[in-house]
Amino acid sequence: MKRFLSLSLALLCLGVSDAKLTERQRALHALNRLGFGARPGDVDRIVSGGVDAWINRQLHPETISDASVQSRLDQYPTLTMSDAQIIARYYAPIIEARKAKKEGLTEEDLRRMIPPDQRPQRVVAELNAQRIIRAAESDRQLNEVMVDFWMNHFNVFAGKGLDRVLLTSYERDTIRPRIWGKFEDLLMATAKSPAMLFYLDNARSVAAPENRPQRVQRFMERMAPDKARQGGLNENYAREIMELHTLGVDGGYTQKDVTELARVFTGWTIDRPQQGGGFIFRPGLHDAGAKTVLGIRFAPGGGIEEGERMIHVLAHHPATAHHIALQLCQRLVADDPPKALVDRVAKRFLATDGDLRETVKAVIDSPEFWDPRMYRAKVKSPFEYAISAVRAIGAKVDDPLPLARELQKMGEPLYGAQPPTGYSDKAEAWVNTGALMNRLNFALALAANKMPGVRVDEGSVMSLDIGVELAAETKKTIEERGSDRVTTAGLILGSPEFQRQ
Repeated sequence: MKRFLSLSLALLCLGVSDAKLTERQRALHALNRLGFGARPGDVDRIVSGGVDAWINRQLHPETISDASVQSRLDQYPTLTMSDAQIIARYYAPIIEARKAKKEGLTEEDLRRMIPPDQRPQRVVAELNAQRIIRAAESDRQLNEVMVDFWMNHFNVFAGKGLDRVLLTSYERDTIRPRIWGKFEDLLMATAKSPAMLFYLDNARSVAAPENRPQRVQRFMERMAPDKARQGGLNENYAREIMELHTLGVDGGYTQKDVTELARVFTGWTIDRPQQGGGFIFRPGLHDAGAKTVLGIRFAPGGGIEEGERMIHVLAHHPATAHHIALQLCQRLVADDPPKALVDRVAKRFLATDGDLRETVKAVIDSPEFWDPRMYRAKVKSPFEYAISAVRAIGAKVDDPLPLARELQKMGEPLYGAQPPTGYSDKAEAWVNTGALMNRLNFALALAANKMPGVRVDEGSVMSLDIGVELAAETKKTIEERGSDRVTTAGLILGSPEFQRQ
């Protein structure tokens, strides 16, 4: 097995020939990059209907029926609940239990206070379930790839307090409805999302007392003299909106710009957060002083319009266009995409006022996307790998949660990226001996129909075809290790060739 893993590490670094892609290769390339891999028969169906026609439908997911997937999602009640409803059912009991603990209740008493079906873990579990079901079964494959991309771009960590119960509406109401619209609208929605406000601490960023409106400060001094001199600027969101969400780390801003932008965003907070309130701008917490961000001056006395103006400026900045183009090209084309491609995609982003559908289309329509050197040139992330294996073997996911636990073992738990950078889209983050061993064990269990919650048809195992030619060394290793068809299928799914997309 060590030899097989060493071979995998070596072959993952190899490219392909410069010959033009065949139609079957184009279909497989599209399924791997614009989806989560091919199911049995998918390549034939796409070739028959036309690769370009399939891609055009994927770019307009609203035209593709998703009724069967939606019927499956109906079994998860939290997916349609509001923040207020989720907090009342799944978070308020936690608060009560904490109060009770201070009064001397035992751990057993506390467990009785919060039955299993009212614990916040259920909210995240159902979120995991719907992402896995959509990726594995939905015909809107590119839509799910882009949801994964933008959820990672605007990352929010489920392990941070309230965010575990705010993520449902964040994905459903903030991200999903806007991934094919204008970038500015998506950026504005994330900036005003309770999940993002809580995650990057902007909800508690307030002006220093000397920079509050005088009438507000006088009122506070009369009503709450002990709190009137309190204040605290938090720069987390201001830094990340420039470094990660828009301009990029080399986007030309300074630390002074970060501080000034943080002042601009003071007062952007959450209305009654522990009751599920939404975004609210509180003028009394806003820094009313003069500010200058990226050379743009704000006169004293401004309000919410300052933050909205800066979001407009950031969304249309050339550095933002380059940053978004680079990240999309890294996801869809190569870890180190050609500069000429990134420049063209950035130009398209600016020319279309940040139209995300047109920007993604510019990547797909490029010669670089279809360049044979880009074919199978990227390594699948754990999420991409696990879902592609399920799809390749024609498996049925009855219970997605065991798959979610496998993703955790592989290093990519959904909603589990703690830093705002999210998960890396480069091979170096995922290619190591331990990671490949976890993938191989997963593949062997899946092929043997021993993965809990997943049903594998024996006929699919026996006729497994991943659509690519295995290298001679891979074939030799499989011949030596594959004592039966099931083990052989597992080794094929764990092979270096299948790790690539």
